[in-house]
Amino acid sequence: MITLRNFLLGSTLMVAALPLATLAQTAASTSIKHVLLISIDGMHALDYANCSAGIGGTAGTPTCPNLVALGQTGMNYLQASTSKPSDSFPGLAALVTGASPRNSGFFYDVSYDRALSPPALTTPYGIVGGATLCPSVVGTQVGFDEEIDINYVALDGGGGINPAYLPRDPKNGCAPVYPHQFLRSNTFFEVVKANGGYTAWSDKHPAYDYVQGPSGKGVDDLYSPEINSNVIALPSVPGCSPIPDPNADLTAWTNSFQNIQCYDTLKVQAVLNWIDGKTHDGSASAPVPTAFGMNFQAVSVGEKLVEGATGATGGYLDGLGTPSKSLVAEIQFVDASIGKFVSELKKQGLLQSTLIIITAKHGQSPINPASVNRIPADNSALQSPATLLGNLVAQSSEDDVSLIWLNDQSQTATAVQMLSQGLGTTGGGEIFAGNALNLMFNSPLTDSRTPDIIVTPNIGTIYTGGKKKVSEHGGFANDDTNVIMLVSNPAIPAGTSTAPVKTTQVAQTIVASLGINPSQLQSSQVEGTQVLPALALDGSPLVVVTPVPDTFAKNVTLNASGSSDPLGGSLTFLWINPTHNASILNPTSATPNVQLTTSGQYVFDVTVTNSHGYSSGGVVSFNYLGR
Repeated sequence: MITLRNFLLGSTLMVAALPLATLAQTAASTSIKHVLLISIDGMHALDYANCSAGIGGTAGTPTCPNLVALGQTGMNYLQASTSKPSDSFPGLAALVTGASPRNSGFFYDVSYDRALSPPALTTPYGIVGGATLCPSVVGTQVGFDEEIDINYVALDGGGGINPAYLPRDPKNGCAPVYPHQFLRSNTFFEVVKANGGYTAWSDKHPAYDYVQGPSGKGVDDLYSPEINSNVIALPSVPGCSPIPDPNADLTAWTNSFQNIQCYDTLKVQAVLNWIDGKTHDGSASAPVPTAFGMNFQAVSVGEKLVEGATGATGGYLDGLGTPSKSLVAEIQFVDASIGKFVSELKKQGLLQSTLIIITAKHGQSPINPASVNRIPADNSALQSPATLLGNLVAQSSEDDVSLIWLNDQSQTATAVQMLSQGLGTTGGGEIFAGNALNLMFNSPLTDSRTPDIIVTPNIGTIYTGGKKKVSEHGGFANDDTNVIMLVSNPAIPAGTSTAPVKTTQVAQTIVASLGINPSQLQSSQVEGTQVLPALALDGSPLVVVTPVPDTFAKNVTLNASGSSDPLGGSLTFLWINPTHNASILNPTSATPNVQLTTSGQYVFDVTVTNSHGYSSGGVVSFNYLGR
């Protein structure tokens, strides 16, 4: 198996003042003491390119000057890709775990699990529950959105999650399964805490408790105001009391270009309080977090909303991605907020020791407004794939993609045939099932969560009965997945990387930049997820590990001899085998020989140290096919 980092060794990089090689690791022994992660949900790599050039505003004058400034001391990855599906739930899971849905177990916020039982109570959105349905019924819809709040119309969710709305585990006394228990991979928050750090995060639903990781203890200060709550005046937010857009639909913050900024500012205030050494609400002193951050919703709203009260439409004006006035305003709001973070870090003397990572859980599709095809809203003769299949469907999640779990998996071939014959009425595209699906995900026959069928329609197709949006996310298209990825610190030379990278690499980069071996993340060992390439902090070694293909050979030579020291000194090497299934004959060599024992996956970590005491690490993993 060739890991992602190893695959990137063949990629082309355009990096100022750095060698043209993919780096296996960010610095491990650096002055980085804090990492601030920002997810600007919906923001494409194209949006960053366009706002940097002032497109949509005054040509040549950036509409995102603070992002541009961060790029002057940062690495900009042009070909960053989110999770597939590109929904917020697997998207954030990718960022915090380094795992794809294959190993995070997350496909969508509302999904299905063939091994769990229904909740004790029927949820507000209609997932049927009942006290006697566990363990008598196995197989249930899983709703990890606002419907599991104690009171989803309240900004605080009524105080959190109502366990009676959660799926239950029939093999564990019908105990409710919280989102963090549903997650299969550990998070960088857990790893940072295990190494003595303090952590904080803010997101849009109480259901995002899963950032805590399977332990349920990864985040010290978690702040998750409900985004789909009723809009109320916010006296603590300047300009938000009274409500700035009172004529909008006030049943959710996402229904207004203005009101969403008030909501996001609550989380901005939390981040500023964390930088100042306080809890999220500023009520008490707390350590400045080692790893912390938030998501912005404003750009996502700016891309998709058609606001009924004002008639304003978000999104783009053309196929070049020229943003509408509404979207420009949201980008400017987010950019100004990020500027506040940078200013506060400077004020507190923390900027030099803070790595800032700006990316997105997902993009939004389509960019080109001419491609919009809302089914059935724009043509009542068309229908979604789930509608076409009717009673064959146990659960579907449909935005600009269709994920389908069947009542009877033996009917998969029949369902695929029906969908194939009906492509003309469902938006066309591709159908993934059987082996085509298994190439991307665990087989639905062996993994209780994998959809039986995924339909990725033609770009621009949105499954909706209304006309309140001009784009969506969740799909596999480039507009869904190619997002901003900017990593900044004053010690990083300005650079641009054309290497194909993934948002899953963020977790490994965060851990490694804090001096922690990324092999402590389960995704490093299971999926071989790598640190983002081409980052060098404080003169740390640039580690290059040669890939090892799957092999029948019992004796293998590892190779990190391509590593180099930007300070021109000598390097020392130390290899370990965290899977504890091999013998390393000369572990301090750049090219050690290893003896394999039994068939299976092998993982080897190398720590490379220069004469100045700076260290970096790399990982190589492969399968031994012999006996």
